[in-house]
Amino acid sequence: MISRSALARVSRNAAARSTRSLSTRASTILSAVDIPTNEEVPGVYDGTWGGTGDILESVCPTTGEVLARVQSASPQELQSALEKTREAYEIIRAVPAPKRGQIVRQIREALAAKRDELGALVSLEMGKIRSEGVGEVQEFIDIADSAVGLSRMMNGRLVASERPGHSILEVPNPLGVVAVLSAFNFPVAVYGWNLALSLAAGNATVWKPSPSTPLCSVAVTKIVAGVLEKNGLPGAVASLIIGGRSVGEAIVESEGVDMVSFTGSEHVGRQVGKVVQSRFGKVLLELGGNNAVIIMADADLHLAVPSTFFGAAGTAGQRCTTTRRLYVQRSIAPEVISRLQRLYASLKPGDPLDSATLLGPMHTRAAVGIYSSAVDKLRSEGAEILCGGAVYGQDALMGHLAGGNFVKPTIAIPKSVDVKADIWQKETFAPILSVGVFDDLEEAIALNNGVPQGLSSSLWTRDVRNVGKWIGPAGSDCGIVNVNVGTSGAEVGAAFGGNKTTGWGRECGGDAWKQYVRWSAATINFSDEAPLAQGVSFSSSS
Repeated sequence: MISRSALARVSRNAAARSTRSLSTRASTILSAVDIPTNEEVPGVYDGTWGGTGDILESVCPTTGEVLARVQSASPQELQSALEKTREAYEIIRAVPAPKRGQIVRQIREALAAKRDELGALVSLEMGKIRSEGVGEVQEFIDIADSAVGLSRMMNGRLVASERPGHSILEVPNPLGVVAVLSAFNFPVAVYGWNLALSLAAGNATVWKPSPSTPLCSVAVTKIVAGVLEKNGLPGAVASLIIGGRSVGEAIVESEGVDMVSFTGSEHVGRQVGKVVQSRFGKVLLELGGNNAVIIMADADLHLAVPSTFFGAAGTAGQRCTTTRRLYVQRSIAPEVISRLQRLYASLKPGDPLDSATLLGPMHTRAAVGIYSSAVDKLRSEGAEILCGGAVYGQDALMGHLAGGNFVKPTIAIPKSVDVKADIWQKETFAPILSVGVFDDLEEAIALNNGVPQGLSSSLWTRDVRNVGKWIGPAGSDCGIVNVNVGTSGAEVGAAFGGNKTTGWGRECGGDAWKQYVRWSAATINFSDEAPLAQGVSFSSSS
């Protein structure tokens, strides 16, 4: 007998086939990454694929067409997946770390074989230009390379004991189940940063991606699942649970999740942090940016201006590290602004799958509304809009781009550089660059540090004295403090993350792996005595 839910699914699939016509542009990319184009896509994986919850639509931001309908997790499927992930953890933790590293290496090789296809999917579903989409997949590949080496180097240490015949060991062990709640703007890389290190450390991972980029997560999970299956490991070592807000809340609240890695807004991050901390779980937060570039009078403008252009307009302003604020030393401000305006004038909206395109769409219609509201606020407060400041009209969007979410990257000069004003304090996730003028480096550092966020910062100078001050204790208070490098485009070798309301989380390189283990101090007595530390005596005289 066919169940009622199965009949409903068959009926929905039949309706979808009869009413939905997918463009060749989209179907070619989806087929290349094993995404079905004529039926609903299962959005839950815990060793088997399923999904009987709400149907989510993946919408192409470039054209407005529905790419696929994805079956999200029901409450029962969510709980079952979490239980299976916990069971899978008990298996993967027993695998020796170097062998776990070899599994990560195989995942790296499988990703590399599909790098260009996955990159095209990122461009199709998220909207970033082709080179950025491929570059994002390369980030996953790169961090996997790093994790393979780390699997033989996730060491504890030997600590000298004051007691004869004793040694103290600091021992890292697997943590448990790590939940990764990723954002739309990096639908592959952020998961990769977490999975590679977490798996090498011996954990099982459950991935809850943004509900607006489900196809990227399905494609990546299929690749990872294939490697796990080939190695005789349960698929729930790397589970996938697609869903909306209620799914995310249930994962964050679950006592069976030992660590939550969350990437998203400051507002939601505060709630995630409170919930996880209330149950004494571990939390890693990557939140808002509001990043600043400072250009000194001695800077090489041939480097500084193009870098700022990419930082502000790249990914249509939708990176955590996007340049939101530009501070220019007074004597060179007119020249810097003039050069930037010329670069902005060269931007034209285009299909992100076209290699010549530099300006892709905003990810959603809602994001376009946020952009428009921010521009209106700038105007209402007397800011001068030097370029952009409007949504592209239908006359500028030809053919299949007519349904896209395209806006004009904007340069604005607020009436003052009062860093306490809302237009400087609040991050707008859109291609809007606010420009201010300063007189000396101390003033510029105060402007850089005067906002709640603390992700990325950049100083352009050729004076080593400025460099020393910028990276020192009286310098930038951000997690990323660059010199003659823009705010955007970090490598995986160094720890990535920010301070203050950005959340203090660190991912990728450096010592970031230490967050994915539990630490124990083990004092070992190999003597014939049992002395107490600090010379304490506690013995009976009788």
